[in-house]
Amino acid sequence: MGKTISNWCSDIHLNARNHGWWETERNIPELLCLVHSEVSEALEAYRNSDDKNFCEELADIVIRVFDMAEGYGIDLEAEIEKKHETNKGRPWMHGGKKC
Repeated sequence: MGKTISNWCSDIHLNARNHGWWETERNIPELLCLVHSEVSEALEAYRNSDDKNFCEELADIVIRVFDMAEGYGIDLEAEIEKKHETNKGRPWMHGGKKC
């Protein structure tokens, strides 16, 4: 069996700490901006039909989120499970928006 989400969060955060990124506490706005920058890079790769880079940028998004969750003591695996259960009970195309 592969790693759990919790294992990945722990390993990714440890790597970030080992590379000096958490010598002082990082703030949420900064970390969310870094996630946003990875999303923008993924969009740019998609627009340029750069499939390899697109896949890497998706991984970067997840890595940033996992690092932030672990750094702030959030059990992301449990939160994903709870949110998924909520989403399963929602009506078809809930929210009435086109996208």
